[in-house]
Amino acid sequence: MDANDLRTMLDYNVWARKRLLEAVTPLSAEQYAKPLGSSFGSVRDTVVHLYGAEWIWTARLEATPPPAAFPAAEAYPDLADVQEAWAANDVRLRAFAGTLDAASVQLMIEYRTMAGASMSSPVWQIIHHMTNHATYHRGQVTTLIRQLGGKPPKSQDLITFYRELGTAAA
Repeated sequence: MDANDLRTMLDYNVWARKRLLEAVTPLSAEQYAKPLGSSFGSVRDTVVHLYGAEWIWTARLEATPPPAAFPAAEAYPDLADVQEAWAANDVRLRAFAGTLDAASVQLMIEYRTMAGASMSSPVWQIIHHMTNHATYHRGQVTTLIRQLGGKPPKSQDLITFYRELGTAAA
């Protein structure tokens, strides 16, 4: 795994998130916050969880103290609020990714889980985890959108990203 591959994974994550949030945007405020019995209850709660996980992992990668808990969904009453916070986090994450080289992708990051357990993981595994975690929950949000009668997002598949990236590079 090299630094460029990790930056591509982060680019994919942002690309897929943009597609997901485009599908969330047409939901009414009531639909956005409606409890549907999913892992995190609602579209809003799942979207905020996605943001919160990236926020926490970014802090860990930066070696700054992460928050003690995930952000409360109620702190982001509408999609624009969480998108604004996410945009600020993306700046931090991209700045970190811009510093990566062959040695730093193997760097072990020491951190505590949300349950307080001491752990360490190499940078490359953390970035892969962030992307995989987001993919899992984007799938959940897609299902919730369908349950609400909304239009699902455009393909968020990694191969679609690669195809579009290839087309753009050609």
